[in-house]
Amino acid sequence: MKLRVKLIAFFLLLLGFMPQIVWAATPLKIGDKGWKVKTVQMKLNIIGMRTPETGKFSKELAMLVKKFQRNNRLRPSGQVDDNTYHAILNAAFAKEGIPGVSPSALVNTAARYKGVPYVFGGTTPKGFDCSGYVQYVFKQHRAILPRTADVQFKNGMFVTQSALQVGDLVFFSTYEPGASHVGIYAGNGKFWSATSSHGVALCSLKDSYWSKRYYGGRRVLTQVKNQR
Repeated sequence: MKLRVKLIAFFLLLLGFMPQIVWAATPLKIGDKGWKVKTVQMKLNIIGMRTPETGKFSKELAMLVKKFQRNNRLRPSGQVDDNTYHAILNAAFAKEGIPGVSPSALVNTAARYKGVPYVFGGTTPKGFDCSGYVQYVFKQHRAILPRTADVQFKNGMFVTQSALQVGDLVFFSTYEPGASHVGIYAGNGKFWSATSSHGVALCSLKDSYWSKRYYGGRRVLTQVKNQR
């Protein structure tokens, strides 16, 4: 009886995850909507294939996708399957990624400002806010990032938390929804960030405050090896 109950529970759990499994394997096509479609549009714009960033998969977008597929020796279906999606992301990253910056050197620079106080709107070593700090550290390596966390989040390649590498950016939802806080990943589950409570400090992704608010990771340095 207990075995039967366990089997039923297992199949119910499997059914609960089924929509996510199907979604991951289902190509984007005409009529689809959402953030993934908008990401495709944003990245196609970066590589020079102009399209409105509407989040809606139109016939015009299908034509652009088909053109991209032909140019990259992919099956020209006009739909965005997993291979096409990652090919688009990689092509965009080749253009928008920041070259010539060592991830370890970047993190060493980030560590120099440990203890600098938090100042809302601060962009100098007299006082930083989170995105001002990240922008300043990158600028020391002649690398340009946007000013605010929400715009910084639009740069580079999305990476899962398990695939984070030194030099990646990590984002959190703190005082407002979306990417409202940012830090520089230092490896071993730690990241440098300007926090309102401790100023610039080395924080942990496992800390209960940060783990509950984790929003996503972005890879912006081309010298960091990309993983799918």
